[in-house]
Amino acid sequence: MSKFYARRRLSIAAALTGLIASAGLFNAPAASAALPTPVSAATARSYLATLPVRTESRTGYDRDLFPHWITISGTCNTRETILKRDGSNVVTDSACASTSGSWYSPYDGATWSAASDVDIDHVVPLAEAWDSGAGSWTTSRRQAFANDLTRPQLIAVTDNVNQSKGDQDPATWMPSRTAYRCTYVRAWVQVKYYYDLAVDSAEKSALQGYLNNC
Repeated sequence: MSKFYARRRLSIAAALTGLIASAGLFNAPAASAALPTPVSAATARSYLATLPVRTESRTGYDRDLFPHWITISGTCNTRETILKRDGSNVVTDSACASTSGSWYSPYDGATWSAASDVDIDHVVPLAEAWDSGAGSWTTSRRQAFANDLTRPQLIAVTDNVNQSKGDQDPATWMPSRTAYRCTYVRAWVQVKYYYDLAVDSAEKSALQGYLNNC
């Protein structure tokens, strides 16, 4: 094969790779969220089998009952810590505010260059936690839940995607990016299991369905 045709084939291959990547078939964003790796699908299924199934109640819920965005280190609070963890080339000022960087949202596949376009999502929402057991916790335990950097509970995502999710569980809301759904439900179950939270029947059915496809 001549060098001309060899170079032409390489150029065509590169072009096709670019088209596939732009279509979202390659999951290799420039800036990837660094959610702590959830348990395996098999472990998540075993955890889910042990979670109590109860009807949820939001009586008495107030977001302020979960002290969040506490100071983690120096001038950095929880939000700022996650922005630095999940972003790429993040630059912060003396107050730990992100002044530049890049954030990839695994829920929808969008990339943002302004921290103001990014929310920190509680994978298991605070209201959902209250509904399923956190109403009986101490304030310190609710604070630990709302600022948990160890479990796969906090992740930087597109702000309006986080807002559209609100306090919904997987029976009524899932990331639009299907490639991330297995990670999402594994994280959800791991957090609920760790914090001894219940599930409702629709939530459990949805989680079983997604985990069976992982």
